[in-house]
Amino acid sequence: MAIVIALLSNFGSLIAVIEPLTFTQIVISNQGYVSVMNFDQTYLVDNQWWRVITPIFIHFSFAHLAFNCLWIYILGEKIENIDGTFTFAMLMIFSAIFSNCLQYFYTDSSLFGGLSGAIYGLLGFCMILELDTEYDRYELPPGLYMFMLAWLILGFVGILDLFGFGSVANFAHLGGLISGIIFAMIYKNIFKRL
Repeated sequence: MAIVIALLSNFGSLIAVIEPLTFTQIVISNQGYVSVMNFDQTYLVDNQWWRVITPIFIHFSFAHLAFNCLWIYILGEKIENIDGTFTFAMLMIFSAIFSNCLQYFYTDSSLFGGLSGAIYGLLGFCMILELDTEYDRYELPPGLYMFMLAWLILGFVGILDLFGFGSVANFAHLGGLISGIIFAMIYKNIFKRL
């Protein structure tokens, strides 16, 4: 879905294509004026609740899309093979909602997107479950966790902007990591009881 949306929207440059997927409604007038609806209007009045998830399908460059798809392939496959498709799907949805909400409420901008918040959710989930086992549950190198945490920190201090990576949804990344950790803690407790 993310690949189709990226191609149809010319990597997010066609607002009319990505508007149904943005976190809040964006209204474009005939004169080209763009106005952004607030959270209450979008969710409580117009009941467009799908928008808490759909920003994960918006990507703004080929590198952005390719990088995110690669991480979904690597981390998602491992989680799906070990923990099942249902767990993977619920983790993706939970991380998407948590990371998108955190990004919106800390930045007050609805024009953001990408799978990276959910990817950080997958990473947080794997990290917690691997710390809790005596073996390499997902066979991920420890350096991967360090790299992704360093990337998160570099985004917050502005280094990624300096090197031309564009505007990074740092709060989505942080929200994803937190949501993955929360999901892993819940999953561990439920799994131990079964």
